[in-house]
Amino acid sequence: MTRTTAPRVRTLALLLLATVCALLTAAGPASAHAALTGSDPRQGAVVDKAPAQVSLTFSETVSLDDDSLRVLDPEGRRVDDGRPAGKGGTTYAVALHAGLPDGTYTVAYQVVSADSHPVSGAYTFSIGAPSKTSVPVDGQEAGGGVVGLLYGLGRYVSYAGFVVLAGGAAFVLACWPRGSGVRPLQRLVVTGWLALTAATLLLLLLRGSYTGSGKLGDVFDLNLLGQALQTKSGAFLVSRLLLLAAAALFIAVLFGAYSRPSPTPLHDGTARRGPDASEDAEKRDLTFGLAAGGTVVAAGIAATWALSEHASVGLQAGLAMPVDVLHLLAVAGWLGGLTALIVALYRAPADTPVPASAVRRFSRVAFGSVVVLVVTGVYQSWRQLGSWSAFTDTRYGQLLLVKIALVAVMVGVAYLSRRWTAQLAGTASAVAPEREKQRAGVAGGRGKETAGGSGASKNSKDSGGSGGFGASKGSGGSQRAAQLARQRAAMDTARKKRLRDADPHRIGLRRSVLTEAGIAVVLLAVTTVLTQTEPGRTEQEARAADRSPASSSTAASGTVTLDMPFDTGSANGKGVVRVELVPARTGDNDMHLYVEDPDGRAVDLPEIKVAFTLEAKDLGPLPVVPDHITTGHWSASGVQLPMAGDWKIAVTVRTSDIDQVTISKNAQIG
Repeated sequence: MTRTTAPRVRTLALLLLATVCALLTAAGPASAHAALTGSDPRQGAVVDKAPAQVSLTFSETVSLDDDSLRVLDPEGRRVDDGRPAGKGGTTYAVALHAGLPDGTYTVAYQVVSADSHPVSGAYTFSIGAPSKTSVPVDGQEAGGGVVGLLYGLGRYVSYAGFVVLAGGAAFVLACWPRGSGVRPLQRLVVTGWLALTAATLLLLLLRGSYTGSGKLGDVFDLNLLGQALQTKSGAFLVSRLLLLAAAALFIAVLFGAYSRPSPTPLHDGTARRGPDASEDAEKRDLTFGLAAGGTVVAAGIAATWALSEHASVGLQAGLAMPVDVLHLLAVAGWLGGLTALIVALYRAPADTPVPASAVRRFSRVAFGSVVVLVVTGVYQSWRQLGSWSAFTDTRYGQLLLVKIALVAVMVGVAYLSRRWTAQLAGTASAVAPEREKQRAGVAGGRGKETAGGSGASKNSKDSGGSGGFGASKGSGGSQRAAQLARQRAAMDTARKKRLRDADPHRIGLRRSVLTEAGIAVVLLAVTTVLTQTEPGRTEQEARAADRSPASSSTAASGTVTLDMPFDTGSANGKGVVRVELVPARTGDNDMHLYVEDPDGRAVDLPEIKVAFTLEAKDLGPLPVVPDHITTGHWSASGVQLPMAGDWKIAVTVRTSDIDQVTISKNAQIG
């Protein structure tokens, strides 16, 4: 690296580091990837008598502990039994103490979504009449503070370490096998392994505090660490550490036995036979074994992310997980190989310059990686967003637009790099014969020097005999010759470096690749923030649930709410059934039923059931029997509505052994 180039590289590195820190700081706490879509009692509700339990419904399954759901009285004392449990589907409940007095109660929840992110919040309801409460509702957010920042930084370092480790090793195996003996490339790959290992250990230590108390002092709490090891995320972090042990063995072989030079040809140009031919075969077998084993280990490490984060939950999870593995491997092949190339261009020794053929091979590898990235990225975008409006209406979509723009710029710069590569290859082809002539001339000169040296030695022996003075003079001549040889070697190396660095095509390639690497650092930071952000599809569904009106035939937000008065003709046969259907579109839906008497009090019924009919398509009735959750509340998950249209929703209410009535309303689905 030249003196003028080094400060530029250091300045660029500092600017990129500042950009990464700014992105990670601005990301704040990890956004919830499971949204609260319903509760009983509902937020702000005023009930006449104390409910037996409080239930919460989320957009996906969550994991709980004894403190995940807490109900606090106006003085801040817990009034639940501390044993939250699932009630089927995505609904969870905790029982309350009997005989609760009137007042405002706070429901605080802190759970972990199925894709490993903490979800927290709080709301209030009142018994009898609202009252003052000393419990703060604001600030109930998990995954923030110093622990959240360290966790985000650990995620970034782990991604970067994986990219450098897998991509650097792939560059050596697929593009420049001779680079396995180049120290800067060896240090790069080993640094990637160390970064990924250290970041994984940090994430494992932070996991309990990150999803729990959020206190930095709890990082070394063995109880929290034990709980974290029992979770899905903890298990995959441990699996990653085991795979990294296998990766260490892979690195040892790659930079050990594999880096040894292959047998050289004979002076007449024919290949060696016998033992050397067998060594060539062994080298080919070793290359194949390293490629196969390295691919398996890299795919396994990538799977520890795919099986525990976004891809593992939601729509088409069985397809999304292998697609995510391919996406991560393509990222490593492109960005990691790019990092290895820039190290080779700037730091490789002058006598071992990266050849144009290696750059051409990497160009083909990068092109294939970009194709895989585009295909898998399009699928992941559709899966996480669900609509075009989510690109601009959700934070996930906005970050995704930034990522797409950065990838587009990188592809443009990569196109320039391909042009420089082609020109460099042309220059190398033209210069190769001249270099051969120079080597032949140098070899001839050295032969003459050797002959002259032998003659001088002979003359010295004849004149000095075997006496002490003659021996001393001969020894001094040998030392001088060795010193001159070292000086010539140093001058030759410096000359080669000057010639290499003066090549305008190589200079252009260096600059374009360095620009690509700078964009890649920012791109990786944006990707890290993206993995901590609530997917656009989930965010829009949560907004739809929040905006659902108290009574309407169809909510524009995607939630259907129907109020249906009923009268079975008996003494206590009057009331209102409220039907809530979320997200009110084709496919899976969650349904909640609330029953109140004419005075607005929640009441139970001996039986209630629902049927859906799409008369325009002669489809149905499709019966649904909801589960009883608590007084006046029933729920059903996974209600399948296969087509969009004007659906008739019929509710059958039975108030006694002989008194029942069926009421219905229409609602637009999809």
